[in-house]
Amino acid sequence: MNEYPSAFLSRMHTLLGGEYADFLECMNRPFVRGIRLNPMKCDEKTLKNALDFPIEISPFSPYSYYIPEGADKPGRIPLHHAGAFYSQEPSAASAVTILGPQPGEKILDLCAAPGGKSTQIAALMAGRGLLWSNEVVRSRATALLSNLERMGVPNAVISSCHPELLCETLSGFFDRVLVDAPCSGEGMFRRDAQAVQDWSEEHVKTCAVRQGLILDSAAHALRENGILVYSTCTFSPEENEDTVRAFLHRHPDFVLEDSGVSFGRPGIGMPQARRVLPMDGGDGHFVAKMKKTSPAACRAAEYPFAKLSAEADAKALYGQIFSTPLPRPLIQSGGAILIAPEFLPALSGLGVIRAGVMLGEIQKGRIEPAHALFLSSLPRQLRQTVEFSSRSLRLRAYLHGEELEVDPALKGYAGVAADGVITGFGKCSSGKMKNRYPKGLRSHT
Repeated sequence: MNEYPSAFLSRMHTLLGGEYADFLECMNRPFVRGIRLNPMKCDEKTLKNALDFPIEISPFSPYSYYIPEGADKPGRIPLHHAGAFYSQEPSAASAVTILGPQPGEKILDLCAAPGGKSTQIAALMAGRGLLWSNEVVRSRATALLSNLERMGVPNAVISSCHPELLCETLSGFFDRVLVDAPCSGEGMFRRDAQAVQDWSEEHVKTCAVRQGLILDSAAHALRENGILVYSTCTFSPEENEDTVRAFLHRHPDFVLEDSGVSFGRPGIGMPQARRVLPMDGGDGHFVAKMKKTSPAACRAAEYPFAKLSAEADAKALYGQIFSTPLPRPLIQSGGAILIAPEFLPALSGLGVIRAGVMLGEIQKGRIEPAHALFLSSLPRQLRQTVEFSSRSLRLRAYLHGEELEVDPALKGYAGVAADGVITGFGKCSSGKMKNRYPKGLRSHT
């Protein structure tokens, strides 16, 4: 029997009435586990063949699956290192499903760490358009960058910036904005003992105030007819429906839109919104969708592209690795050479950590290719790829950093694929592949 604060249980009894007993029973069961397929890199058949346990599709996204309670940790599977899937409780996909990202759009994930929703948005954008993933806490932004790189996202900007500054600077710029707001985390109680320990009615009120401020900032970032989705992983009306009502009162140019989904249940006194409770096959989530109806002039300045001193070398390196043309312009940040995403605005003063995908880094007068460059690619795009089964001992050897014997015909840089999903790369010469799998990742395989 799990223990929860008595004040929390009393509030839930009032909220749920006749469903309270079912809620309590669910809250004392093990929490739901799941994974989400990355369709940019993998398909369902490949994923199922690589797993040692069955998966079951969830109602929250066509790419989200339930996994059995006793399943081994998915993070140990080679395809996880390759970015073929993301470990995520299925109902956490609700907000992005309702957001409805489209390829070619400009989308802001304002509170993005650790990256579950950003990587889901990126998959639906299919590498086209601009995804801006922001996390105000710098240490958490590092984890965000790591997850976006692992999942092979080529079109993201990752920043650590205060929401007010970011949204004012990029006023009127985005087609869609997601605010997956910091909250009291009541929906996470089964899996997060710290959330239970931190909970109080005062904490709920404090979260609601902060959520309102973040939404006020987000409102500026949208263009006319842009979509704002607000989500939490909590049950409290103060942080959910009440926060949305207060926002709509302060911003009469926003209107509530129907969520367009059937999973979960309607919001309390707000049928356009959706709630997900443990009885609905997930943890606990709230999602509301709003549209901006007022004109919004875009204040974002264009990125000042300029020819790089190392541009010729960078393009030559790209041509050695890829059989496809360089898709977008190059930019430089320190010694890093990056392939810029579409629609890139000026970045100065916005705490940008990464823009686009890193092509490589200048080291001792030459450019060393980046691991992220290969993770963002498909085997058919590369001139050379060494293929392994995801269950292969040779793949395990590669992931542990060992040198491999390869076809002597291979010369130079080659991708390494697990079941057709690029996992990393190496440099081939005389029948040997020097391992370029990052040393910091080897201990986790």
